[in-house]
Amino acid sequence: MSKLICVARIGAAHGVRGEVRLWTFTEDPLAVLQYGPLTTKDASRAFEVAKAREAKDHLVASFKGVTDRNAAERLNGLELYVPRDRLPETDDDEYYHADLIGLAAETSAGAPLGRVLAIHNFGAGDIIEIAPPSGSTLLLPFTNAVVPTVDLAGGRVIIELPSEIEGEDEAASDQDDAAASNSACRPRESGDP
Repeated sequence: MSKLICVARIGAAHGVRGEVRLWTFTEDPLAVLQYGPLTTKDASRAFEVAKAREAKDHLVASFKGVTDRNAAERLNGLELYVPRDRLPETDDDEYYHADLIGLAAETSAGAPLGRVLAIHNFGAGDIIEIAPPSGSTLLLPFTNAVVPTVDLAGGRVIIELPSEIEGEDEAASDQDDAAASNSACRPRESGDP
C-alpha cells in the first residue's frame, strides 16, 4: 500500500450549510478536488469534496454528506490524507516532504549524520532537520549548496555542512571591538563626569 500524505486540514465551520474552512498543503490549493476521496490518517473515515472555492488564505469547501453547521463543526481539526501514488510526479529537484523524511543523512565524505526528521519553512526558505544518533538535531538550509544530492532510490541525502554560521564571526568581531574600545578608555579621574 502507498504511503499516506497529508494534503489538507479541516478548520472551523463556515456558515450554516455544512461548509468548512479547508487549509491545503498542495501547491495548487484546488488540487484536493482531483485526488478522489480524502481519508483520515487511520483511514477510518473518507471525505469527498463536493465543491470548493478560494478564500483569503484557505478554501471554503463542502463535503458530500455534510449538510449542516453541527456536522461541519465536528470535523474541525481533522487532517486529510491521500495515498502517495495519487499525487502527481515531481519535477527534477522537487520533492514531497514525505519522500525525504526518514532518509539517511551523510556527509560528502560518507560519514553518517543521522536521519531526516522533517522539512520546515518558517517563511525564509526550507530547513532540513536531521536527527543524529545522539545529541541535538541539526537544522540546516535545504538548498543545493547544503544538500547537493537527494538520492531517493538509495535512501539518502548528502549534506555539505556549512563551515560557519552567518553572523557568528560578525558577532564575535563586534564583541572584540567593544572589549578593545572599553580597554582603551582612559581611567576616570576625580571630577570627571
